[in-house]
Amino acid sequence: MFAEIITIGDEILIGQIIDTNSAFIAQELNKIGVSVYQISSVQDNREHILEALREAESRSDVIIVTGGLGPTKDDITKHTLCEYFGDTLIEDKGVLSHVEQIFKKYITTPISDLNRKQAWVLSTAEVLHNEYGTAPGMWIPKNGKVIVSLPGVPFEMKNLITSSVIPKIIAEFKRPFIIHKTIITYGIGESPIAEILEPVEEGLPDEVGLAYLPSLGSVRLRLTGKGPDKERLHQLIEIEADKIKILLKDYIFGEDGGEPLEVIIANLLTRLKMTLGTAESFTGGRIAEKITSIPGASAYFKGSVVCYATQTKIEVLKVPQGLVEQYSVVSPQVAEAMAVNLRALLKTDFAIATTGNAGPTKGDSDAEVGTVYIAIATPKHVLVEKFLMGSQRDRVVQKSVNKAFELLQKEISKL
Repeated sequence: MFAEIITIGDEILIGQIIDTNSAFIAQELNKIGVSVYQISSVQDNREHILEALREAESRSDVIIVTGGLGPTKDDITKHTLCEYFGDTLIEDKGVLSHVEQIFKKYITTPISDLNRKQAWVLSTAEVLHNEYGTAPGMWIPKNGKVIVSLPGVPFEMKNLITSSVIPKIIAEFKRPFIIHKTIITYGIGESPIAEILEPVEEGLPDEVGLAYLPSLGSVRLRLTGKGPDKERLHQLIEIEADKIKILLKDYIFGEDGGEPLEVIIANLLTRLKMTLGTAESFTGGRIAEKITSIPGASAYFKGSVVCYATQTKIEVLKVPQGLVEQYSVVSPQVAEAMAVNLRALLKTDFAIATTGNAGPTKGDSDAEVGTVYIAIATPKHVLVEKFLMGSQRDRVVQKSVNKAFELLQKEISKL
């Protein structure tokens, strides 16, 4: 069973807003076994809307349209739907009463005729009550298929999807089951993973697929099962997941729906009753930000020194100036000194230190842009590793944050 999502609004096409509605709708449809065939964004234009509807109906069973339902004259979705279905608009007394109540209770300006027109709906539509707004949703059946029109305001749309649309799809359409399981890896790239997992991919049953979802410093492996037998799909997914875990055991850090790496670290430190501090240069406090976003971080996180300038490393962290002059501020020696001195300064069990060249210029070091050193000071030793993270500044920083957590988790797990 297939669905299509059509978002209407010039503001999406000019980049004024980001279309988060489609992502939410697609996720909710996927949960009930409905595959999204295509997502389209079109202008507030009659011909564009009609063409999008015709194409979507030729391919899909459910077409969900969001946007273009406001009281202003440029919101033309209802009139275009009337043309598409050869229908007329009628006033829905229940919707009108709801609109009037909203104005009476929450809005200081008088209700206008334009606002009252929100109560006009297609005569063949089943009205979907919009608890949080004035534009109702509409469920419009046609030849065994359905077109659903929803307001574009995200919190209104989300409520209608979960309270009305999804239950009606479940009740009226026979759907296969779709089951996902995502395994998260760190410290290995997509290509080497593909080589390792080649025998697994070649032996996948017909009902199961494997997708690679790379991000900065991590690759998520998504197993997807689709078919009529839910229990069989669960069994097949678990069998294939176990094969992957055996082959990639040193690189696996969790599963989607589980805990992110920083939470795993938080739990480890809490259980061990140990503490952590960070000394960040080019990462600018990003590591500390992720740590402190976790409730209860004060139990194990003592603080951070953002020593962005070379002089701050020398004056606050007491990195010897001679060390900087001899080896450069972007060097394993300076990274080690930052971690060791931070650990002593804050009296922590563990310390992370970052120094590197994120670009676009080289700054106080001759190291190439993208050169990064990450140090982990532990109660037993100091680990320092060098990485070449590319030339795009934001990617260099985010990849380094992820790598720092990866290294720290491995060091904590050795205890």
